[in-house]
Amino acid sequence: MPLLGGGKANKFKVDPPKIRIEKVVVERPAPKPKPKPTQPSLTKDSSSPAPSTHRPSPRPLARQSSRSPYPSSADEKRRDRKRKTGTTPSATSRRSPASDRVEFDKDSDDDNEDDGWMTLETRKRQRLGTGDGRFTDPKRRLKNSKAFEKRPEGLKFIHAVDVASLEQKCVPIMGAQKEDVAIELQYPSLQPRERYELVWGKDKIDAVEASIRIVRHVAEAYLTEQEAAPFTEHNTGIIRRLEKASNRNIQDLAGFKAALREYNELLLGLVEDGVVEKNLEKRHELPRNLVAFILDQVYDRTVAPKVELLSKYENGTDYVYGELLHPFISKILVEQTMMTSEHVFVDLGSGVGNVALQAALEIGCESWGCEIMENACNLADAQKKEFQARCMLWGVRPGKVHLERGDFRKKSRILDALKRADVVLVNNKAFTSELNDDLVRMFLDLKTGCKVISLKSFVADSKNNHNINDVGSTIFEVEECTYPEGYVSWTNAGGEYYVSTRK
Repeated sequence: MPLLGGGKANKFKVDPPKIRIEKVVVERPAPKPKPKPTQPSLTKDSSSPAPSTHRPSPRPLARQSSRSPYPSSADEKRRDRKRKTGTTPSATSRRSPASDRVEFDKDSDDDNEDDGWMTLETRKRQRLGTGDGRFTDPKRRLKNSKAFEKRPEGLKFIHAVDVASLEQKCVPIMGAQKEDVAIELQYPSLQPRERYELVWGKDKIDAVEASIRIVRHVAEAYLTEQEAAPFTEHNTGIIRRLEKASNRNIQDLAGFKAALREYNELLLGLVEDGVVEKNLEKRHELPRNLVAFILDQVYDRTVAPKVELLSKYENGTDYVYGELLHPFISKILVEQTMMTSEHVFVDLGSGVGNVALQAALEIGCESWGCEIMENACNLADAQKKEFQARCMLWGVRPGKVHLERGDFRKKSRILDALKRADVVLVNNKAFTSELNDDLVRMFLDLKTGCKVISLKSFVADSKNNHNINDVGSTIFEVEECTYPEGYVSWTNAGGEYYVSTRK
């Protein structure tokens, strides 16, 4: 969440360590003469990142660093190093939603070797629900009926080739010639296929990684186990073939493109037969890693190419930049406030709109944001337009999104939305005391039970009562919480945040 003027310059691509499963043999004492047969060696799971050497930049689009006034230079350098290597700190005890990172340099046909795939039980659990035990909103309707209607004019969206191509001075990969780099990807809807090029460029979309992740998301979130078998079969499935073809030691361009063509045709057949639409009607939520992936797609095509516009702010004023990252927002909306599709969410100082879009997609709720800085507002409008198109591509229906421009203290639509709000988010970490006081007075109109999430408390205490308006203590019950490292953009360290409930 940005501070008043803060657009979220850092993307949600804050990937956790990749999970690898290795076999560890536990030594046992030599058996005594003529004992009963000993049990086979045990195996143990271990999590250790396995660096990918498929291309110079296996994860090209880490969100750009937001040069906010918060972080120390050491924090910034440490975070940049971790993002460049594709590793980020673990957030609390659970895995981050984007943990389905693709590995390209594994090429074993041994069934006993794990190559980064989800186990069968994990895939089952993800199809049946979120896999993390969170509440599922039975009233949410996830299917977007319009996505399964063909449009004569076609859906307008930003293709990957528009931002990562030979024209953008990228170079071919997998030994492709210039005439061989074009590929297309089918989404789980009747909308047009997206155009990619098999190229590499610094901070550009990685077509190979994107292709494999899209196929995997479709198989896990849109199909039953039986329907997904041609995609997920461990040795001969389409995902396995794509991974093998893209292996740095093989570089089988023809095999990669052939597997993609087969995926496109198989998925289109399932869509045309109504299989995907029927499955979506039974779902009430999206897996968190798919939410993060869709939001990343939107950001990569709208904000990332112009992220330098977000680096201008006025230190010491309310026009300051900072961001709460995707795992943080997911924890707040899903776990702490238990939001549902019938609730109203308001983001005060919404920047480029990332959090408002996340709430609409992950929860399906009515979502509001308000931003004052012009560059951030322009990028927010671009994100909203692409977000709506991307949701159509993926066949899902988000909640209604409203993004307002201007000072949220003076916007009548925001003031009206606050009266109905169930959750309000305000990243007031660097707000002036005057603005925080104004916010407390605005919160007098909140309904009972509304929760305000902030990084600075609105209730006076012995530590900071000189900064906070005492009115806050009369209207709020406050819970102080902590977030772990990797949850905010301006520092790699953890910190405090506050959940204030309107009395």
